[in-house]
Amino acid sequence: MIVLRREIGDVLRGARQRQGRTLREVSSAARVSLGYLSEVERGQKEASSELLGSICDALDVRMSAVLREVSDRVAVAEGLSIPDTVPADLAACMRRGDERWSEERAALAPIG
Repeated sequence: MIVLRREIGDVLRGARQRQGRTLREVSSAARVSLGYLSEVERGQKEASSELLGSICDALDVRMSAVLREVSDRVAVAEGLSIPDTVPADLAACMRRGDERWSEERAALAPIG
């Protein structure tokens, strides 16, 4: 069974680790206790939308990018194929060489 809080935690932990940051650094920046952030990353606690927003801000990633990655993981777990398409606005950012998009995508790229 898919547990959404585990998928969210995995994506957040992956982004943090790819940035080479510690739980302590991110918890301080997000203004959440280290223990609670750890529980969120391990899928033991549900993150409210406000908390998720704070964590995303601390990681300097867009919440929409985190949720998109979670959605893709859930779809794959459900046996759905993920279309390999890029929305027009993202394609425009990529063509312009938008640095924020490149950094976000690198931070959320699946390990593998």
